Amino acid sequence: MKHRVVSLFSGCGGMDIGFEGNFKCLKKSINTAIHPDWIKEDYGEWVLLEPTIFDTIFANDIRSDAKLAWSNYYANRKPNASNIYHLASIVDIVKKAYQGQNIFPKNVDIVTGGFPCQDFSIAGKRRGFDSQKSHTGEKLEASEPSIESRGQLYIWMRDVISITKPKLFIAENVKGLTDLADVKKVIEHDFANAANGGYIVVPARVLYAAEYGVPQSRSRVIFFGFKKSALRKKALDALTRSIIPIQYDPYPEPTHGTEDMPYVTCSDAFIGLDEPNVSKDPSQQKYSKAKYMGTHCQGQTEIKLDSIAPTIRSEHHGNIEYRRLSLEHNGKYKGELQSGLSERRLSVRECARIQTFPDDYEFILPKTPDHASLSSSDAYKIIGNAVPCVLAYNIAKNIEKKWDLYFKK
Repeated sequence: MKHRVVSLFSGCGGMDIGFEGNFKCLKKSINTAIHPDWIKEDYGEWVLLEPTIFDTIFANDIRSDAKLAWSNYYANRKPNASNIYHLASIVDIVKKAYQGQNIFPKNVDIVTGGFPCQDFSIAGKRRGFDSQKSHTGEKLEASEPSIESRGQLYIWMRDVISITKPKLFIAENVKGLTDLADVKKVIEHDFANAANGGYIVVPARVLYAAEYGVPQSRSRVIFFGFKKSALRKKALDALTRSIIPIQYDPYPEPTHGTEDMPYVTCSDAFIGLDEPNVSKDPSQQKYSKAKYMGTHCQGQTEIKLDSIAPTIRSEHHGNIEYRRLSLEHNGKYKGELQSGLSERRLSVRECARIQTFPDDYEFILPKTPDHASLSSSDAYKIIGNAVPCVLAYNIAKNIEKKWDLYFKK
């Protein structure tokens, strides 16, 4: 019997893929000395991960391109995949639920959600709760932001928690959130008040993706909330301590970043990829043609093959980092350039590899009578917004291991 998951702010499904498992990733992304039981099939450089005990039964986002990519990936994996994914603002669907419509499924075990991060990110204007964007992404006319602003959409996630009353919820956002006044404490307090104060919210922590086998310097703050009435007595006591005993800690222990298990590098991640002009993979064929703008602009640097990648951003202007720069622009990969390879930015597939999406996830889709096309511009946006699949898998497997320790039968 699978535990039922409601996924909010789902995007193209990085959290969903990781939470369910049963996807391929680099073998180097899994520390088999610690987790040999995570491997379902071993293909040498690649492995198929074991499925988890979790199943996404409801997904939601406002981006149509994200739904298109998600539905295409899950088309042969879930019955009625496109019906599972609800394309709408969370504000609108919560309002419908309060009006009596049966929006959300029953018997929900977990709610997950990476609420919008633009207003907390150091890459943005960092307006936080004072976002001047609405829940639909439009500019607010009013001088005072409301709870329907983009910076306060976590409140609506809290409302979904109050409606569905899961045993557990997991919320994700950018590390920059922790640097804005008392934002982290305010969010923890507000989440704890879900269902009339029915949840314990353990102090949020920042997870560094590279420490979990993701070839990227991505840091994300994670919030865990547990339904008090669903917890075993010992778990309730453990989760309310100032220092949570390790056997009850919901945060997974790092697996990478030691001498025995170093970080996964870009070179590791790009194994087997042909250059775009000879590749048969549409996602590898496509890369941004945005011109080099000089080092004063974001995204004008060259990735380091022998190291982890910078954080993959939700790139709107094509200024994704370079796979290689020309000699004129101080490119370091002289051997590649001398062999005839040209300056270019990271391809869509390379960004997906850095985010640990499996290669059978298609990000470039042609237009058909049933759906619009999915372009490289769309792909860069939804890939950059995603939770790395392997990081989500680490979180899910840790919760899976401790599920019966936490919750009553």
